[in-house]
Amino acid sequence: MKDEPAYAPVAMTKTRALRNRFLARAVHYLWEMAVEAGAIGATTRRGQKFGSFGQQSVICFPPNTIFNENFIHIGRNTMIGPQCTLSAGMVPGQQCISERIVTIGDRCLIGKGSGIVGHFSIEIGDDVWTGHNVYITDQNHGYKDVTLPISVQTMPEKPVKIGNGSWLGYGSVVLPGADIGEHVVIGANSVVTGVIPSFSVAVGSPAKVIKRFVDNAWQDVDN
Repeated sequence: MKDEPAYAPVAMTKTRALRNRFLARAVHYLWEMAVEAGAIGATTRRGQKFGSFGQQSVICFPPNTIFNENFIHIGRNTMIGPQCTLSAGMVPGQQCISERIVTIGDRCLIGKGSGIVGHFSIEIGDDVWTGHNVYITDQNHGYKDVTLPISVQTMPEKPVKIGNGSWLGYGSVVLPGADIGEHVVIGANSVVTGVIPSFSVAVGSPAKVIKRFVDNAWQDVDN
């Protein structure tokens, strides 16, 4: 068997590079078209399934999971990043207890990969921004009977509120019963389980207030 010419690998590499350069343009162009065409807005067929969907708002493509949109309300000029989950209830087609299970206000920004899963009541005010991979839910798993799998036990529900102008850092988790006031900063990877007063900074698991804006000045809080 004759050995391949020494220049063969070089020729193959050049050919592959030219091919990839051509395909990259096509892939990027098609992906940009898909992102634009796949976005959900107020006038799209998918957007019209929502309880309400404000003008100039968008759910970026691709979303992760969205169901029971008729119980979800989105305000104006709000952007929900790609790979996000939005749901009301446990399964598609479920009849929920009220017409407003998840409410997201005006001018909000929900970071990429975040999840908002409502069963009872989640109210997110205006101008609320989050980092990536934030999870907000009003239902948790029960754990009273150790003879039963946790997955089949009752799931307590408590309303969740997030006040106007607040910021939730990367990876934050907001659990049932959380009541976050206005202009609150929640530190990255914090877990919010209770009341966080307005004009404060909270961090940790569970999240605790470390600063408050009082008498026109920031004050440290001893825990």
